Amino acid sequence: MKKKTARARRGKRAYHHGDLERALVDAAVAIIGEEGVRAFTLRSVGARVGVSRTALYRHFDDKAALLARVASEGFRRLHAALAKAVATASSKHADVLPAMAAAYVRFAADNPSHYETMFGGFLTDWSRDPDLMRHADAAFNILVDTIRGEQERGRIRDGDPIELAEISWSLNHGIATLAMARHLPRTATGVETLAVLGSRLLEAGMRRP
Repeated sequence: MKKKTARARRGKRAYHHGDLERALVDAAVAIIGEEGVRAFTLRSVGARVGVSRTALYRHFDDKAALLARVASEGFRRLHAALAKAVATASSKHADVLPAMAAAYVRFAADNPSHYETMFGGFLTDWSRDPDLMRHADAAFNILVDTIRGEQERGRIRDGDPIELAEISWSLNHGIATLAMARHLPRTATGVETLAVLGSRLLEAGMRRP
């Protein structure tokens, strides 16, 4: 009885301090990392944080809503990582697309729970969460804008920048996903180097003749 009371107090204290929502997201990320998204349940999140389902539902309507929050946070982090790569490469007058490729696979390796939630097909109705759509669009659009800028500078051939961005994204995503599944054991130079090489080869194919 004492343990149950202590747990209830911990949950109540977190809620009143405004930390419960953050704690729930952190617990979800930890559980996904340990057991995968398929094993993730609201009950397991509530148990880890030490709060009732009633307290949990004050912040998230259902499992999909909490997963959407994790994915939204992931896309926000990805956008920040890509923006930083663009800024760093530009300041050094280096190629931007290879820098973004390295940043992409690095993000996937550093944020496996977010990455799995973002791209695992577990969220079927993205329209339920405007923040998720906004952060996902921002992460993709920074790649589109970069390619459009390279086109304006005459470094990449004319074409739909969205289609070219989708091709580049697919290459980076494929390398990151295969690496996370440990299907690239023969890559002696490292996954980031492989992603940079792939981006350079793709960029060469997109150059104006």
